[in-house]
Amino acid sequence: MRTADKAAALSAAGVEIAAGNGNSRTDVAAALKGVDRAVLIYPNGEQQLELAKLFVDQAAAAGVKDLVQLSSPEALEHMKIPVHQTHYKSEQHIKQSGLAWTMVRPNFFMQNFLANAHTIKTEGKFYLPMGDGRAAMTDTRDAAAVIAQVLTTPGHQGKSYDFTGPAVLTFTEVAAIFSKVLQKPVTYVNQDADSYKAYLGQFLKSTWHNDAVCEIFGEIRRGYFMPANDNFKQLMGREPTSFEQFVADHRAVFT
Repeated sequence: MRTADKAAALSAAGVEIAAGNGNSRTDVAAALKGVDRAVLIYPNGEQQLELAKLFVDQAAAAGVKDLVQLSSPEALEHMKIPVHQTHYKSEQHIKQSGLAWTMVRPNFFMQNFLANAHTIKTEGKFYLPMGDGRAAMTDTRDAAAVIAQVLTTPGHQGKSYDFTGPAVLTFTEVAAIFSKVLQKPVTYVNQDADSYKAYLGQFLKSTWHNDAVCEIFGEIRRGYFMPANDNFKQLMGREPTSFEQFVADHRAVFT
């Protein structure tokens, strides 16, 4: 939890807050004291693997019974992009730790488009270096639902759940959905990759993070995508959130 306001809201809801730093063994150990089940969620970053290993080691030492990690379908040995390798190596460390584990591995998040809200609102355009790439996008709320399901029902230990949204979409098709739901023209602008990286660098002060985002986008631009699957429905008993629903639910942000 990174802000006092968010922590206060959780406290008011009855959640016990453990304040500390993820890079402190003492702080992490204190947070895990008496914990039976834990969820490991770290944003992509240069120190992500180091922090994940510290958390896992302290969880094992604290006697945590179940560990759930938010990972990625690209957490595979042959996927060489640093973000994918970080997820892969983190998974391997968990599997070798002796902890009971479950990997929750959603695909490309719909919420990434919240970063494009300003230009969608002011220009009726969003700029991304995706070419003719496509993705079966997932709503982060569905990822949260899967994590809750794994934590509160039996039978998930030792399993990895790769899941997607309901449809593989090109970014031109994404623009058409924005246009339909927002009832105004929205256009996808295929931005030059170098220009996009320079633009993104104004907001991402970490060179590692900027490189990581652009490498993933380049992977999509070159044609990689994960086919849509029905794993979410099989696990949750309902359809995953559509991109249409995502836009409708966030209409105020885009307008």
